[in-house]
Amino acid sequence: MGVSRLRAMASCFREVQPLTRDIDRASANHIVQLLKACDAQMFQEEAGNTYQRLFGDGVTKTIMEVAERVQLVLKEPEDSVVVLSGCGTSGRLAFLIATCFNRALRELNRRPLYAYIIAGGDRALLSSQESPEDDPKLGELSLKKLCEGKRRVLFIGISCGLSAPFVAGQLDLCLQHPEVYTPVLVGFNPAFQARDEPMPGSTFTFRSVVQRMQEQATGQRAFLLNPTVGPEAISGSSRMKGGSVTKILLETVLSAAHSATFTHTPITYKGIQEYMRKYEKTVDITYAHSEGISALMEAAGQSLQCGRRVCYLGWGSLAVMGLIDASECNPTFGADYEDIRGFVSGGYKDLNNTEGPLTSLGPQFCIAHEDFLHLVLPSLSDQDTVILIYTHADDGSEVEKLARRVREKTSNLHALHHGVDGGNAAVRQVNINELFSSVLNITWPSAASGSSIHMQWQLSTKLVLNAVSTGAHVLKGKVYQNHMIDVQVTNSKLYHRATRLLQKLSGRSEAQCDEALLRAIYRVDQLTSDIASSDLTTRTLTASTRSKVVPLALVSLLIDCSLSEAESHLERQPVVREAVEACLS
Repeated sequence: MGVSRLRAMASCFREVQPLTRDIDRASANHIVQLLKACDAQMFQEEAGNTYQRLFGDGVTKTIMEVAERVQLVLKEPEDSVVVLSGCGTSGRLAFLIATCFNRALRELNRRPLYAYIIAGGDRALLSSQESPEDDPKLGELSLKKLCEGKRRVLFIGISCGLSAPFVAGQLDLCLQHPEVYTPVLVGFNPAFQARDEPMPGSTFTFRSVVQRMQEQATGQRAFLLNPTVGPEAISGSSRMKGGSVTKILLETVLSAAHSATFTHTPITYKGIQEYMRKYEKTVDITYAHSEGISALMEAAGQSLQCGRRVCYLGWGSLAVMGLIDASECNPTFGADYEDIRGFVSGGYKDLNNTEGPLTSLGPQFCIAHEDFLHLVLPSLSDQDTVILIYTHADDGSEVEKLARRVREKTSNLHALHHGVDGGNAAVRQVNINELFSSVLNITWPSAASGSSIHMQWQLSTKLVLNAVSTGAHVLKGKVYQNHMIDVQVTNSKLYHRATRLLQKLSGRSEAQCDEALLRAIYRVDQLTSDIASSDLTTRTLTASTRSKVVPLALVSLLIDCSLSEAESHLERQPVVREAVEACLS
């Protein structure tokens, strides 16, 4: 493939990543190298490219303008709020960032000014809640309720693919009431690629909302932050690069605003670029430990392949990164919630979410270390992988105590540790190391300090855990080429994505692929008139109770077999690519 074609494909978020076409056949070491190459695309410089990049002139200037709007709220906080909103990973990062910057305000004896909204409410922080993403009216109502009585709202809506109806409804509300709301849209597709399909109960599409925002942007009444960062390593999943660049952009905006307000550091072009270069360095430092990352991935992959589990046990905000990563595995890979789970030291007290403890919703929502000790530890074996996630600033005796408890049940215990050059903490870490099968020890320059280093640790932890969970599911056979083949078809976005994927991989028509998908959802070889005429909501509700919907549809299309035959093939060979090739050979 020519360099020009690679560059063109590397521009668009929705394209298939050419670098990872055969990731489903790669070893753990090779998977890490492929992910490293994909993440490097986030920071690619503009070079005559049609689309703006992260370090591009337009993006940097827009970051400055949005940071100035945040500064206005910080200077005049009365009846004002900054709202961050999104669906899935975007909503979880909205929660993380709002929580961290509210904590920074409290440390300065200021009242919190940041709020978050996630489609599906706080339960969506820990589990997939796809249906609310399809509801623009729900998005609008949730924003109205949160901002009742406010005279100034800076709204930051996040939709990586410029596609989420929930966020579109919120942006539409902002555009209708410019006297109160200033909307900011964060995404990673060119505006013309915004979703243009009708949304239930609405007269607008996401693309029409984007076009209205572009008109308002000329007078700084709306802002678009949509650099292109290259396709995701796994096609159809925005949790990796999309999530990372969301974090980089929003933390750069808010950090610049805080510095301008509280340390009188001007918001400058050079300063914004320096903020973002810190994150580029974070990616470099993290991937310098590729061997350690691949060791964790290998262990996690082996656990999943034999039907066991992976557990992240963390402290502070790094534990939240573990919760976020674990929550993404169900919708991305069709995983069970017990396959990969996250736990945070103090549970909901540490999480500090708006709705408070959610443990009454079931074991899936039990997230404290104490919950792990009571519910998970008794059934652990050496086939399970446990990863402790902590920093040199955490209580070493507490880490050691938990590690020893886990070692009583399994030797398959690993560590992800962030430290700084030198100091007593490094000595203490050496003493703990003997408890672990492997230690990924990422050391940061001693000059790094304050909230900035914590945000870098968060991004580094995100990169490592994304690699571990993605690689483990690849090794388990949950990916076909570089497509998330076992995606849960639980809302309209995912239904249409599944249909397009079947078209691409089978070469069949849209009608044939839609029929195959319906047969897999309803587990029938012949569609009844009721099934064929059913609406999308009914189809996705039924699909939410099924497993292996897309793999079954693909196998039946590729080898022209009945659904029961497709099921037999996948039972004999659960790795979809190998099942298909075995049938065709």
